[in-house]
Amino acid sequence: MSKRNSNADRFRKQAIAADLEEPVDEARNLAEKLGLEPYPVKYWIIDYDEMNELIAYGGFQSRYPHWRWGMQYDKQQKQGQYGGGKAFEIVNNDNPAHAFLQESNTIADQKAVITHVEAHSDFFAKNEWFGLFTSGRADDDQVNAAAMLERHARAIDEYMSDPEIDRAEVEKWIDNCLSLEDNIDQHQVFSRRLEIDGPREELDDDIAEKLDELGLSEEIKGEVFDEEWLEKLEEADEAVTFPEEPQKDVLSFVREHGKQFDDEAGRAAEMEEWQRDILDMMRAEAYYFAAQKMTKVMNEGWAAYWESTMMTDEGFAGDDEFMNYADHMAKVLASGGLNPYSLGMELWEYVENRTNRREVLERLLRVEGVSWRNLMDVVDFEEVLETLEPPEAVATITPETLDRLEEVPEEWIDREALEAARDGEIDVEKYPWKVLTTEGLARRHYSLVKRQHRGFLTRVTQNDLEQIGRYLFDDARYESVDEALADVDFSAGWDRMFDIRESHNDVTFLDEFLTTEFITENNYFTYEHSQATGQFHVASDAAEDVKKKLLLQFTNFGKPTIAVYDGNYNNANELLLGHQYNGVMLDLGQARETLKRIFELWGRPVNLLTIVKEVDEHDIEVAKRRNREPEPEERGKLIRYDGDDVTIEDVPWEEVDHLSADDVDYDTKPDEWLA
Repeated sequence: MSKRNSNADRFRKQAIAADLEEPVDEARNLAEKLGLEPYPVKYWIIDYDEMNELIAYGGFQSRYPHWRWGMQYDKQQKQGQYGGGKAFEIVNNDNPAHAFLQESNTIADQKAVITHVEAHSDFFAKNEWFGLFTSGRADDDQVNAAAMLERHARAIDEYMSDPEIDRAEVEKWIDNCLSLEDNIDQHQVFSRRLEIDGPREELDDDIAEKLDELGLSEEIKGEVFDEEWLEKLEEADEAVTFPEEPQKDVLSFVREHGKQFDDEAGRAAEMEEWQRDILDMMRAEAYYFAAQKMTKVMNEGWAAYWESTMMTDEGFAGDDEFMNYADHMAKVLASGGLNPYSLGMELWEYVENRTNRREVLERLLRVEGVSWRNLMDVVDFEEVLETLEPPEAVATITPETLDRLEEVPEEWIDREALEAARDGEIDVEKYPWKVLTTEGLARRHYSLVKRQHRGFLTRVTQNDLEQIGRYLFDDARYESVDEALADVDFSAGWDRMFDIRESHNDVTFLDEFLTTEFITENNYFTYEHSQATGQFHVASDAAEDVKKKLLLQFTNFGKPTIAVYDGNYNNANELLLGHQYNGVMLDLGQARETLKRIFELWGRPVNLLTIVKEVDEHDIEVAKRRNREPEPEERGKLIRYDGDDVTIEDVPWEEVDHLSADDVDYDTKPDEWLA
């Protein structure tokens, strides 16, 4: 690029940044008024190619050299060219966070991105699963991921540039490590080093004791008892099984106890320093990105919810930008497959509505003469909804209506901002929210009276009403419905959302809030692949089936859960892994290839116990004629790779029984099964 063009590009980006300075500042102010507490965010203007590079790099400008980044860049570029997809933004989990805005976005797109980013940054800062990566460090409030990834990039580049290290071997070693990037214990606080039980010290002590019994000098020991003899002595000793409990952090286990396979010697040898160092780096990065994988639905739904609140409900999108923004949001929420934006946003709205509904119903059930049995008959819910509408003074704020705010509760008003608005220092036509507090904004945007949610209050079963009524105390009774509604906490829904945002991940979030009511109202169903017809078909619309199947998509990032069961299998230093089977079979082809990579990290034969479902061909033919599915039989398998060959053999059920979950009873997990 010529210097002239480079300068023109810089000036263009500076002009865009100048135009966005006010939206950036005011989006942060609005986010904080709504109750969000985001990390500071630094915004960068980038072009189309730079955006694709950042997406390929996982949101960071510098990553270690590896072929995977080029592959992901090519995929992202083709998706934009041929798939109709558009990358609006990318933001990373760091303190401060860094967000990248594509220069070709419209101003409406940029505002949407900025509000979306502020919510993401709040989620990064407040969700405890992101805190697991920094907990226990002296600077546990500083993520500083960009610096960590930059260090890793420099270190690996130096290894690749070292004339004594084969660059291809470094890249191959990274490939081996990446085969286990999801085999960590993401529920534990990250630590660079783990104390993992192993036999090494015990065996060394036993061997030393045997030599001491012979009364030989150290000189004689060194001359007579070579390493090979000591290994034979170790093998002859009684079998030692470790770890005592299954170890989910497979990456850490191979880092502590693994070796490399020396092709020339035909045996295991100690890892080189650079190999263990790269294992450490790949493991640290796996833990850093784990929280994002664990909270994809929550995080994207959270950002979409608050983006919509700011852009639509608060009018952050101007009148001339709204249609453009509506098109933007429709594209985001309408993308196919399992869409974390739409599912997440629907669930957050459900949490808000459900909490607000319970708050209102608890008040109504305390009215004299009202019980869970007669509530729907004696209470006029149209009048209730009218009462729950925000006061006109809060719903419509203009320079001419500021005096009406004196009539509403004091806790809803930002008194200092109100005086500034009266003095003309705040443009309430553009930013009416500035004169309200968080409580006032909760009242202004109360969910139950929104057009799309007005039926939610009465969409409650008698069983739910009875459950609510049974846990009420009789010492807080109201004489009328109006008196009861005057005590409603209009912030209850948002408060509940903030609490959930702090403590949940996708699995716990879905487990608690993917209720029968939610599934039924949103028309979710499952579909599966039929062995009889060879096609996919609707399998069930039962809430229990939908919930179970959806949870599988997020358990262990939707990947098989593998743990170390024995690092001294067959008393031969072989590695025994176990697949914690939940009704979904491993892809045996992928399992074979993965074992080959793990062998390179262990240096000795690697074994994997798993459970498969097998169907007899005769049963399939019979099932086709009878228009039903064949009944598969579960069997135990042991897959083994010894450095040369992969073998698969049947094992007795008692050897795999401990791996089997007993509450999952469905067969397949297609990549895109959810409507």
